[in-house]
Amino acid sequence: MIAVFGLLLGILAGLLLEPTVPEVLQPYLPIAVVAALDAVFGGLRAFLDDIFDDKVFVVSFVSNVLIAAVIVYLGDQLGVGGQLSTGVIVVLGIRIFSNVAAIRRHLFHA
Repeated sequence: MIAVFGLLLGILAGLLLEPTVPEVLQPYLPIAVVAALDAVFGGLRAFLDDIFDDKVFVVSFVSNVLIAAVIVYLGDQLGVGGQLSTGVIVVLGIRIFSNVAAIRRHLFHA
């Protein structure tokens, strides 16, 4: 219940305050969102499998976002940012679809 309240409060704050992302961080935002979605779907899958641990979820969430951002940053520094961004999106996309498929199988027994 606290998590739902926090989510609603965060959405409301975002709508009212209309925060802007600094231009230097804008290339990393889509990667961070996809990495966060990977952690969220992994957490939901773990919850449905009765193996969810909140500490593991928080560490997974933060580390996914940071590692993905660092990989893309290093790619930018090496001049191959677009290719590494694509690689990160593909890998995380595969993980997201795998978790969603497991969630679907769990919920619909199909």
